Amino acid sequence: MLDWNDPISNFTTSKEQDKKIVTEQALENKNVDGQSPVLFDSIDSLKPVDVNDKRIVNGTADINQLAPFKYPWAWNFFLNANKNHWTPLDINMTKDVQDYHQKLSAEEKHLYENVLSYLTTSDILAMRNVGLAVMEKMSAPELQIYQARQVYEEALHTWTYQHCIESIGLEQSEIYNRYRVVPQIYRKINLANQRLSSVLKADIDLTDADALDDFVHSYLFFAGVFEGCWFYNGFSPIFALQRRGLMTGTAEQLQYIMRDEVLHCAFGIRVVNELVKEENLTLDESRLKLMWQECEAAEIEYAKYLLPEPILGYSAEEHIEQFRFIANRRAKQLNISEPFPGAANRLDWLDEQANMRKEKNFFETRVTEYQTGAALSWD
Repeated sequence: MLDWNDPISNFTTSKEQDKKIVTEQALENKNVDGQSPVLFDSIDSLKPVDVNDKRIVNGTADINQLAPFKYPWAWNFFLNANKNHWTPLDINMTKDVQDYHQKLSAEEKHLYENVLSYLTTSDILAMRNVGLAVMEKMSAPELQIYQARQVYEEALHTWTYQHCIESIGLEQSEIYNRYRVVPQIYRKINLANQRLSSVLKADIDLTDADALDDFVHSYLFFAGVFEGCWFYNGFSPIFALQRRGLMTGTAEQLQYIMRDEVLHCAFGIRVVNELVKEENLTLDESRLKLMWQECEAAEIEYAKYLLPEPILGYSAEEHIEQFRFIANRRAKQLNISEPFPGAANRLDWLDEQANMRKEKNFFETRVTEYQTGAALSWD
């Protein structure tokens, strides 16, 4: 009988006993063609995992064994992510329903609807990219475990947008289809698909230098631009409404999402930097310059569509300049040249949204200091 107080003692049988057990089991489980499987002389043990065999990609260590850590910072990302746990049902959307139908102007409704339309598709794209293109290619489990959490969070974000759309009473099929019929939204989604499609291939061989180079540049786009700029800057139109006391429930939802996205971006940038160093890679400056140019052009079109005329406290020009400012910040974190030298911080209040210290006590429906959330580190 298994002794739960001392389980190891149950597995101290001799090699002769082990061989007898394996032989008896093999004889009882013949193959379909009647041939017995190969019998082993003994049950051999495996050598311990050597931390030096771990790599971000192309590692040779056992992917199923978490420790010893080679990348303890990745495990800390996972622990930190769990401090920001929530669901969209925790946040009251009653005021937003009243605001949308009674207070928002036609221009503000246009802004609100199209921001949600872009975000609904973007987070599904992000979820698929992490789950299908990136996570399976990481060969250290501490990296994969955080990315498993990231996949969950992207799904949670998609639920959140759907909950906002449903709560307001918008026509869901119309909102969800806008990315397909509005060129300014479609261009951003299509550009992301083009830059990520090659690494979505399951048979990509990262031992090949060209394939690895393609993977690094694609992941850099995903972490630095798609999540680090487009998402980070993409919530700001709703936050501008919040600053005027409008659509505060939606904005609170996006604050929780933004905290997740800040970690997603920081993790991705850390992986890119570590991978460049570990594999002795050189990033292609001309390729990066083209990436920034394309992404800026797409963001300009998108901003002008969202805001053909300014609303109180927000304009297309501010949105575009803030994209450039955030792009310079991401480039600095990635140790590459700033794409837009001299870009100004037009939304100096935006960082406050990611660093909120107040969270709602969901059981008492009042604002309190939430210790776990306040303990989040953005380093």
